[in-house]
Order: sequence, then structure tokens, then C-alpha cells
Amino acid sequence: MKAKYKCPALLLVVCQDKATADWATGPFRLGAGGWTALSVRPMVLGPGNTPKIIDKEEAAQNLALATFSAMAHGRDPAVDDILDALARALGTADEEDVVFYAEMLESGLGDTRAAKTWRKLVKIHTYFPGRGTLIEETLEQGRVEGQAKERAETVLRMLERREVAVPDEVRERVLGCSDLETLGRWLDRAFTVTNAEDLFEEER
Repeated sequence: MKAKYKCPALLLVVCQDKATADWATGPFRLGAGGWTALSVRPMVLGPGNTPKIIDKEEAAQNLALATFSAMAHGRDPAVDDILDALARALGTADEEDVVFYAEMLESGLGDTRAAKTWRKLVKIHTYFPGRGTLIEETLEQGRVEGQAKERAETVLRMLERREVAVPDEVRERVLGCSDLETLGRWLDRAFTVTNAEDLFEEER
């Protein structure tokens, strides 16, 4: 990391359990056999040394610290107040900061009640692919909806090019469908039907 980016590297550990946080401070001496070639002392943020930021203005002044505060206190009864302060602070932040800190927090909270609470507070884009977060789910849903809309329009365009009359009720049903498999069947039929209603032959 230091060689690649030409800047100091630091191992940061965030723990929700104080005992684990105390252990994680190290130092950890690494090496083969009795030869210690490396000593690692992580920077650890845990319940014992991370402030509980429950004020919106304080959170807005340091979004990074407010995010780590929510992570470190993810199992604390006060976490709802921390999340609320951060969510309100993000409401006044730049979009890029909102995107980054909101999903970093969801990823860092793991499988906790706090994560479920956070999922209800924020819906934005993703910086952490592959983690199955709400933001990814929202993006995936949008992608599928976009594909469905495009396929539905293709069905109607094919009928129109073949000069098949398309009643309003048929148009509304096609455009209202979000199932890609169903739209695929309708698209196949759009090449051959002479009556628009025949698109729905199997569904009758």
C-alpha cells in the first residue's frame, strides 16, 4: 500500500465489543519460527475510546468520526440516537459524501439491529459492490425495472411496425408488466400475432 500510493499505511480496526477492541490493539509480532520480521500495532476504534456522537451539528463537522462512532457503538442502546444524528448530518452533505459514508456504515454494522435501522434511513448509490446492501438492492431493482420498461416498449414498437392495432388496455398491460420472462414471451409473439390481445393467449 505504501509503495503503491506513496503514503503512510495504517491498519484500522473497528470493534463493537470492548474486550475484542482491547485485544486488537496488539502489538502482533509476525515472522517465521523465532524470527520476528514484522510488528503490527493497529489503530483500534471501539466502545471504550470512540465518542458517542448524537448531535447533528457535531456529526456534520466530522462525518468520518460520526460514521465510526455508529460502527463502534453498533450494539449500544444509544446507537439509534447516533444513527439519527448521522442521517440528519448526511442530509446536508455533498452527494458523494452521502454515498460513501452511508454505505460504508451499513457494511460496517454487519448483521445487527442497527443495520436494519440504518437501512430504513438511507437509500443511495453504492461504493461497496458485492456486499448485498440496501443500496445495491435498490440499484439492482432499478436495473431490472429499466430492462422491463425497454422490453415492454419493444413489444409495442414491434406491433406498431407490423401495423397491428394496439388498444389502450393492451398498451397499459404491457407497460405495467415488470416480469422480464413474461415480457420475453410477449415479444416473441409480437412478431407473429395479428391481434394485439393474442399476446396474452396463455394468460387468459
